[in-house]
Amino acid sequence: MLELYTDRLKLRSLHSDDWLNFLHVQQDPIINQFVREPDCKSVLRDKFEHRLSPWIFDSGDWLTLTIEEIGSNRFIGFTGLYCANFNLGHVEVGYMLSSAGQGQGYATESLAALIDWACLSVNVHKFIGICANENKASARVLEKVGFKLEGVFRHNVKIAERWIDDSIYGLLSEERSL
Repeated sequence: MLELYTDRLKLRSLHSDDWLNFLHVQQDPIINQFVREPDCKSVLRDKFEHRLSPWIFDSGDWLTLTIEEIGSNRFIGFTGLYCANFNLGHVEVGYMLSSAGQGQGYATESLAALIDWACLSVNVHKFIGICANENKASARVLEKVGFKLEGVFRHNVKIAERWIDDSIYGLLSEERSL
C-alpha cells in the first residue's frame, strides 16, 4: 500500500471504502465539464474495481491515489499517473478534486508529491499533463509545479456536442523543483 505525505495531505492507495467518493467525483457534471461526459454507474464500478488491483508501472493502468487532509481525514479528491510510453519514460498525470477541495492549493501540493515520488520510484523521463484549454485552474496547477505548455490539440475531445481544445504540458524529470 502506497502512502505519501505533504504538510497538509495524505495520498494513499485506493481502498474499497473510496467507492462513493469515486462515484461522486466521476459523475459530477461540474467537475467533469472539461474532462468527459460522466460514465454510468456500472462502467464506473468496473473502472474502480480495476484500479483496486495492485499497480504495475508499465501496465498502462492508472495508479489512483486518494487525497485526504491530514488530521481530519477529510476527502479532497484523487490524483494519479500512468505510464504512457515505457520505452520513452513518459508518464501522464491527472487529478480530480471534489468541489470542497478546490481552490486551496491541494491539487498543486498533491501533484508535486506524486511527481517527487515517481522520480524516486520509477524511471520517468517526462511527465505529461493534459487539460482543456478553457480550464485555467488546472493549467495553473500544472504551471505551479513546473510544467511548460508545449502545444494545443484543437478539437481534441467532444463533450456534450461541444468540441474542446486540449492544452498539452510537459515537465522533464530533471526540471522538477526540489
